[in-house]
Amino acid sequence: MSTTTAGASTNGTSPATPEKGARGAGAARWADERLGIGRAAKKNLRKVFPDHWSFMLGEIALWSFVVLLLTGVFLTLWFKPSMAEVTYDGSYDALRGLHMSEAFASTLHISFDVRGGLLLRQMHHWAAHLFIGAMFIHMMRVFLTGAFRKPRELNWIIGGVLLILGVLAGFTGYSLPDDLLSGTGLRIADGLIKATPVVGTYMSFFLFGGEFPGEDIISRLYIAHVLLIPGLLLALIAAHMLLLVYHKHTQWPGPGRTNNNVVGYPMLPVYMAKAGGYFFIVFGIIAVMGGLLQINGVWGYGPYNPAEVTAGSQPDWYMGFAEGALRIMPGWETEIFGFTISWNVLIPGQILPVIMLVAFLGYPFIEQWITGDKREHHLLQRPRNAPSRTGFFAAMVTLYGLLWAGGGNDILAVVFGLNLNHITYFLRVAVFVLPVLVFILVRRWCISLQRHDNEVLLHGYETGIIMRSPDGAYSERHLPIDEHKAYTLTARERDSVYELESGENETGVASPTARKDRFRARISAYWYGDAVQKPTREELEEAREHAAHELDAQGEIGVSADGHQFDGRHDATDEQLRHSDKH
Repeated sequence: MSTTTAGASTNGTSPATPEKGARGAGAARWADERLGIGRAAKKNLRKVFPDHWSFMLGEIALWSFVVLLLTGVFLTLWFKPSMAEVTYDGSYDALRGLHMSEAFASTLHISFDVRGGLLLRQMHHWAAHLFIGAMFIHMMRVFLTGAFRKPRELNWIIGGVLLILGVLAGFTGYSLPDDLLSGTGLRIADGLIKATPVVGTYMSFFLFGGEFPGEDIISRLYIAHVLLIPGLLLALIAAHMLLLVYHKHTQWPGPGRTNNNVVGYPMLPVYMAKAGGYFFIVFGIIAVMGGLLQINGVWGYGPYNPAEVTAGSQPDWYMGFAEGALRIMPGWETEIFGFTISWNVLIPGQILPVIMLVAFLGYPFIEQWITGDKREHHLLQRPRNAPSRTGFFAAMVTLYGLLWAGGGNDILAVVFGLNLNHITYFLRVAVFVLPVLVFILVRRWCISLQRHDNEVLLHGYETGIIMRSPDGAYSERHLPIDEHKAYTLTARERDSVYELESGENETGVASPTARKDRFRARISAYWYGDAVQKPTREELEEAREHAAHELDAQGEIGVSADGHQFDGRHDATDEQLRHSDKH
């Protein structure tokens, strides 16, 4: 039986089309037939993303970068990247008549004479801090939860390079005004470059256009800040997002969430609407900070003069660790064949950052080599379930904090009335001792939390109800936890520990890699050997039967952790049993 509907004149299998196409439909169809835009959009606009507050850290960085681009375009219209000397005759009375570079004079002009200039300039600076800070915390979240594991190793490297480029963008940006504070930072950079053996002075002359401060550094930093680094950031952000879509997003373990699916909301319309709204939230917060909180008031420092140094000068927070490493390093120097090797600058300024960078970017491959784990991972780990990694993270944060304190050792000495030399000597020892102690402490803490999770799974949660047995003994009542929480606690893979089967091949000849394999096995055993694995199915069954027997003997009704009432004589932890043998 055929039927007709509005807009259709047949019941055939081909879809109905309007007699007159919508405006622009022809162009869209033409582009889709040649580029496949429609098919790609149809697939990706319905892509599902999980919903958790910690996943918004990356979005804060993304939208901060957008604010940086918007405000940066405004600032480029008035900023003059020149070190040519001029006499200031602007609105700021305290500096009128003073000789300064065009870069500093134009910065004062933006701050005091351009309508909205100071607001946009301060928004730009605050957005830079938020951009780098959000990337730092985002990378911390990725590290602690194991989101860098296969297949996301490349995306971890891209994220690390983005962070480094963000720091470089920040350094080049706050050096552009050519004020006394930023000039002090450039002087330190010049010292780091000149510490390079043999070619250091040549590199410095090339970069600054002569002896420091030269005449070319501001214009070269300007090109790097507004063109080179933003271009690289845009390209890497695009690659980062494409890999995120291709690999699918990681998610926290929970009921219905497995290694093979993603539970959340589609990009269109839910996630796109949330992301758009979040941009305006980030923009609004940065605007409020730019309008109410002063930052980088260069008029208080004055123009740069190589003969002067700002008292109590401090770099921006993300460069504080480098400053601290330089300050606490002993003054070691060596003369070889007439060349002076300044170890007091070379080690903290060049060697240490390279070591930290290689370890930072290569960590996914180091952990994969230790464990021999080649599986794909789409479920995140709780930090306690990776004790050694979490301990290593805490140790690195401790080291970073100590170096940060070293960068402000003079401020600490003045504020707290301490001896500057005593602070420096303490930090020289603390950077080697405290990170090790923190690693051991945090690792043991995580293992204790793992043991507590197993206790809760096997014996239930503490109700606070004290029971007295017929023989007079007292004990606390334990009841099974909620099934959803039990699922989350057991939704983790057992650690993969690399084991050396034999150091010889089938003919009895020692393997050429035997020594390396033994070292790898020892490291793997230490890295995961003390970790507490989730209970087995047999252990859960035994614990359930024991709990059911006790409740049945008492003939009472129990209440689970979520307030759900259940009969102790029936199974209460089937979800644990179903999930205990997975992974």
